[in-house]
Amino acid sequence: MVFGTIVGSLADKQGRKRACVTYCISYILSCITKHSPEFKVLMVGRILGGIATSLLFSAFESWLVAEHNKRGFEPQWLSLTFSKAIFIGNGLVAIVSGLFANLLTDTLGFGPVSPFDAAACFLAIGMAIILSTWGENYGDPSENKSLLSQFKVAAVAIASDEKIALLGAIQSLFEGSMYTFVFLWTPALSPNDEGIPHGFIFATFMLSSMLGSSIASRLMAQETLKVESYMQVVFAISSFTLFLPVITSYLVTSSSVKDGSISLGGSILLFGFCTFEACVGIFWPSIMKMRSQYIPEEARSTIMNFFRIPLNIFVCIVLYNVDAFPMTIMFGMCGIFLLIASVLQRRLMVVAESHRSRPQDWTAMKERDDEEAPLNI
Repeated sequence: MVFGTIVGSLADKQGRKRACVTYCISYILSCITKHSPEFKVLMVGRILGGIATSLLFSAFESWLVAEHNKRGFEPQWLSLTFSKAIFIGNGLVAIVSGLFANLLTDTLGFGPVSPFDAAACFLAIGMAIILSTWGENYGDPSENKSLLSQFKVAAVAIASDEKIALLGAIQSLFEGSMYTFVFLWTPALSPNDEGIPHGFIFATFMLSSMLGSSIASRLMAQETLKVESYMQVVFAISSFTLFLPVITSYLVTSSSVKDGSISLGGSILLFGFCTFEACVGIFWPSIMKMRSQYIPEEARSTIMNFFRIPLNIFVCIVLYNVDAFPMTIMFGMCGIFLLIASVLQRRLMVVAESHRSRPQDWTAMKERDDEEAPLNI
């Protein structure tokens, strides 16, 4: 939240390509620190990892959108690129990476740090590709603008444009619920230490996410269907799936057998969680599409990192108090957040439609005035 926001915001001024290279270097150094048993060294690695994560979620997307627009490509292609990135990157590559990490640690016996070493190698390859094939682009390259000035520009943009503020709130509510879900799904499916196949379930989640991204690409390909419209339904479905642990706790009798197989309630939750992951797969390319439409180019990375500040605060508060509340309360809270996100998405659609209609109204008035001009003469 602290270091990542500052470093990530420098991408607009120093260059997005340079920021992506910085991501690779930061994460390579973070991977190297895993070889040390010293807590202080490992903490430095976590700081580097936090910086890299902020760059990962802002600099790459900012570079892509700017480069796409600079080359004059079709706007619709951007949506397809986003959905493919989620399908291949967040889905397929995540599954293969997990299997490869398991191969290194267990099958080949290289130990628990070997996946980090492999990650460093892939990062080095990625950095070489970036350096050799990418061009540089900037948000606001003016040299007289300080980091504080960039923060002010981003804050003013969020405060003055309701669409940007709504988009930031929606993103924080959904991602905050999503990261909370990551820490809660295991105890939800095995409250009595039932023997559940964690790796298989995680792979199923990733497949569900891939299915969602595939659905998103089809939805965004339809010119008559707006992203702002269908995302209301996606958030509503997501809310229901995270309310399922609350519902099943009252309607389904929990099993008291220790170390047994997954219960009926757990099976219902598993189906609901797979549906939630499919919604996650729809969410990522869709939110990327909306960000490309509403966030101004000159402060894109800075604003995107601003969105992550409330998200990080929320996740820290939740994790710090995770043992203070029953699990059903935590899921219920996430369900409420997603319901609020659906309402805010509705508001975003209304505001966006009103902004789209204004230029048309102005054009109609202009044409009417032009028609009346000869009569006035």
